[in-house]
Amino acid sequence: MEKLTQQEEAAMQAVWQKGKGIVKDFLEAHNAPAPPYTTLASTIKNLEKKGYLQSRKTGNVYEYTPLIAEEEYKKKFMNGFVQHYFENSYKELVTFFAKEKKISPDELKEIIKMIENNDPK
Repeated sequence: MEKLTQQEEAAMQAVWQKGKGIVKDFLEAHNAPAPPYTTLASTIKNLEKKGYLQSRKTGNVYEYTPLIAEEEYKKKFMNGFVQHYFENSYKELVTFFAKEKKISPDELKEIIKMIENNDPK
């Protein structure tokens, strides 16, 4: 699975949000500012070539469905991100966000509670 560009990720977000659809559907679901229709259509075609989407022609229109789940994509690239930028330490990642005041003490407590509740002991 190759890393997507920002433009491709934005398009995939719209696809994942819709589940399946035509380019017009994805344009409506796209975060503002939405790209021009032709740009999104080209991006969607590229995503199909890369194996992220499959298409089915119905009349004159192609309907697209994702082949890669959003969670699968996030897991693959978050692991690489943490490995590359935080020496494979999620503790370093959380510490970074705490120092930058991007995560509150209440959010940290909530994360700890989630970890404790999912502990397989």
